[in-house]
Amino acid sequence: MVTSAAPPSALFTDLYQLTMLQAYEAAGLREEAVFDLFVRRLRHRNYLLHAGLETILDYLEGLRVTAQEIDYLAGLDLFTPDFLEHLRTFRFTGEVYAMPEGTAFFAGEPVLQVVAPLGQAQLVETFLLNQFTVQTGLCSKASRVVDAAQGRPVIDFGMRRMHGADAALTGARAFQLAGVSGTSNVLAGLWHGLPVRGTMAHSFIQAFEDEERAFETFATLYPKTTLLVDTYDTLQGVERVIRLAHNLSPAHRPGAIRLDSGDLGALAREARRRLDAAGLTDMRIVASNSLDEHTIHELVEAGVPIDGFGVGTRMGTMADQPYLDSVYKLSAYADTGRMKMAANKSNLPGRKQVYRQIDQGQAVADIIAREGEAVDGTPLLVQVMHEGQRTAAGRATLAEIKERVQVGRNQLPAPLRGPATADPPYPVTLSPGLEAYRAEVRTRLESR
Repeated sequence: MVTSAAPPSALFTDLYQLTMLQAYEAAGLREEAVFDLFVRRLRHRNYLLHAGLETILDYLEGLRVTAQEIDYLAGLDLFTPDFLEHLRTFRFTGEVYAMPEGTAFFAGEPVLQVVAPLGQAQLVETFLLNQFTVQTGLCSKASRVVDAAQGRPVIDFGMRRMHGADAALTGARAFQLAGVSGTSNVLAGLWHGLPVRGTMAHSFIQAFEDEERAFETFATLYPKTTLLVDTYDTLQGVERVIRLAHNLSPAHRPGAIRLDSGDLGALAREARRRLDAAGLTDMRIVASNSLDEHTIHELVEAGVPIDGFGVGTRMGTMADQPYLDSVYKLSAYADTGRMKMAANKSNLPGRKQVYRQIDQGQAVADIIAREGEAVDGTPLLVQVMHEGQRTAAGRATLAEIKERVQVGRNQLPAPLRGPATADPPYPVTLSPGLEAYRAEVRTRLESR
């Protein structure tokens, strides 16, 4: 199984990362730094699911600057020969602490912590934010859709409208972590070992002189297939599927019909009535057409007889929230706490740990504490990389991560798992030690 594409270039970064790196070198700033990756606010989400860690660790392990890239940088007339020579042997040799992929988290919590020489920790910011933001955003959106489906399978149909090939490929994996059952994305199936699923397009039906012939051709070639019934008249299409099913052996009968337009609730109820009356009680009904967690929740709560959902654009583009307020901030340098103090954009200083408190199987609160501070609860940050190489904790199979998602999601209070904004939100507080340290660092910085 292929697990990834070619490693990303070290030049997949903002120019200022490289100019800062050269300036750090010139100033002799090479001591250990701590950077936190976190999300400032949830906005339209009650929780987020961490995704993208595997991509990030692959990148850090393979980070190199090639000769061709150095030649390009030399042509920019920004970098000295000594600095370019330094880049030839550039490697990431630091430590990474992270919440394991699939962990539910909340605003303000450090999800990933990089501890490395300042220049190394700085240069990787752009790629880490890029991959964390898209994969966590997609995984979290898909989790809401899966929650709304209440056990009915959800299939990823989103790649054709997603924001580029990278989003479609990493997104298909992120969707699987959240509990999506399959993807239409064949390359993602190869790369990540995902189950691939699909039905047919309206163009297939339109290419034939009549709908019945199109159905017969497809069903004969693909036993137990799903037939799209709304190219012309939806209920007439259902009747044609019924006739076809009675003319085929049980082994070749279609397994499902798919509704892709119109009043899905009314059409599904009438289709179910006709299928049952024809003795096809085991034929499933699958729905698509601009679905998201809100429309699926309404259909499920109304008892509409839909057995599965194909979800595309709104999940694949995170339509209601196409980005996260994700940031990567310096919190310590040379064993000294650092923080930004701008209004609504401050961060927490120093090394930290996040503790989750569980009561009778349910998560009740998270506490962000200083590293080493005695706090009740389960610590969420684990070491996933040591001296530039991933640890055992940084390796997990897709099945293991999916299980982690399911266990963690089941621990969340029920209001967090619905599509509505939870009131009150999940409580996240600072420990006394971290509160005191933040005040100490703030006082020191204000006295400058």
